Amino acid sequence: MLSSRTEFVSGVKGELPLLLGVMPYGMIYGALAVKLGLPPVLVVAMSSIVFAGSSQLIGAPLMAGGMPGLVIVATTFIVNLRHALYSASVAPFIKQVPLRWKVLLAYLLTDEAYAVTITRFTQPDSSSALNKHWFYFGAGITLWSSWQLSTAIGIFVGQLIPESWSLDFTLALTFIALVVPNLKDRASVAAAVSAGIMAVFSYAWPYKLGLFAAAITGIVVGMLIEGKGVKRET
Repeated sequence: MLSSRTEFVSGVKGELPLLLGVMPYGMIYGALAVKLGLPPVLVVAMSSIVFAGSSQLIGAPLMAGGMPGLVIVATTFIVNLRHALYSASVAPFIKQVPLRWKVLLAYLLTDEAYAVTITRFTQPDSSSALNKHWFYFGAGITLWSSWQLSTAIGIFVGQLIPESWSLDFTLALTFIALVVPNLKDRASVAAAVSAGIMAVFSYAWPYKLGLFAAAITGIVVGMLIEGKGVKRET
């Protein structure tokens, strides 16, 4: 049985390679948020409390634009709905840990932490499952720490950039860089294309409701295409 310390260190090491992509992402968020006019304290608070890159990047311009709270919550909820699937996936592996651990691990659940953790959880080894949640914790706290650091760096850099330099375009570029590598099948391509078309046609909608509509459209189209593919295989 591997000790809790060994599992924790392994989780840290497993997460380190992913930080090469996470830290620039956090810096972009920090710089963009302050250039949009959000107070640095609020920008840091979003990273430490919300701790969800996609939601923060979408939520920051909505908050800066004075959008209603309900619109902000609904939009970010849809964007991060995938975390419900992550939770269902890891739940069987941490069902034996105390509630305080489950609350902490739920807070640390992100795309990158999930990717390395579920791989560790499903490894067919002889190690006791009693200590594997320490791997999850190691991966999650490593990502959390790097996200706070990169946000702080982004805030500092953003405050040095002249007002004449518009950083709004970085938001679109960031999401394009995140989405394109994951377009690996018909369902994902259809979801991205349909969401993009809806976003264009609903651009002028009030309260940025077009973002919400685009997200819903992409999810529905993707599920329909994937469902047809499953039926065809069976």
